[in-house]
Amino acid sequence: MGISFIIASVCGVFLIPFLHRLKFGQEIREEGPKWHKKKSGTPTMGGFIFIAAMILTLIGGKIVLNFVCPDENFDGLFLMLGMAAAFGAVGFLDDYIKVILKRNLGLTAIQKFSLQTIVSVVFTVWFVASGTVSTEIIIPFAKITVDFGYVYFPFTVIVMLATVNSVNLTDGLDGLAASVTLVVAFFYLITSSIGGSGTVTLFAAALIGGLAGFLIFNRYPAKVFMGDTGSLFLGGAVCAMAIYMKRPITLIIVGFVYVMESLSVIIQVTHFKRTGKRIFKMSPIHHHFEMCGWGESKIVSVFVIATMVLCIIGFYA
Repeated sequence: MGISFIIASVCGVFLIPFLHRLKFGQEIREEGPKWHKKKSGTPTMGGFIFIAAMILTLIGGKIVLNFVCPDENFDGLFLMLGMAAAFGAVGFLDDYIKVILKRNLGLTAIQKFSLQTIVSVVFTVWFVASGTVSTEIIIPFAKITVDFGYVYFPFTVIVMLATVNSVNLTDGLDGLAASVTLVVAFFYLITSSIGGSGTVTLFAAALIGGLAGFLIFNRYPAKVFMGDTGSLFLGGAVCAMAIYMKRPITLIIVGFVYVMESLSVIIQVTHFKRTGKRIFKMSPIHHHFEMCGWGESKIVSVFVIATMVLCIIGFYA
């Protein structure tokens, strides 16, 4: 965690000026809050800060662990990292189209969803075929393990798609997605430590350190945005930990902030198409609170505290 934090902190110092020189500035969408216009030009693709920190930390850690724990199998570590990186690659392509090709909406919805589906299917099959996980899932509160059999594959794909897109929607305020995900990562750090899964513990620790270092630059007022590169990577990372721990259903609890971000958009769009009226002042829901007069720092703090409470509930589920 400490090593990842240091790498991310140093990386940010050099990467942000580099992004400025390349003019990789974020274009603010017209339909967003008007006061967000002042953020236009803030460098994006800053997700590379914690991505680089995680990759370097885990590669270095794996080399050391081969000597310290030669009998321990940490192969799943890089399968998890590969899954997060694959989703991050989809996000990078989206950012590239927005920033370099100057198409503010990036990939079309069909293109993005298709690429995400391919990644989800490939890694779901890979996880099971490699023997990294089985088709068993722990049911929260009931504290039983159920073998989903062939249903495991479509179920897990749906969980992946829902999670990565929900995390992407959460990345709408300075420090929001990074802060909420940091708390979720702590949940998996603790549960994996108790459960004896050293692989997830190492992965979560590297993620926490990287996000903490990134938040130095991403907290309000943000000097850099993570972009879709970062948000989709985080969605993939959260999914990877949940799948490895056989707790994808628990994501609904600990990641309820992500869930509400997506639900607010679905509810808003559905209701508006049926009635022509809006339920929320703006969606995703963090923008609704902004329109109600809440400052960004207050919204982030409330969402983080809510996630902490939900993680405690998830721990005892």
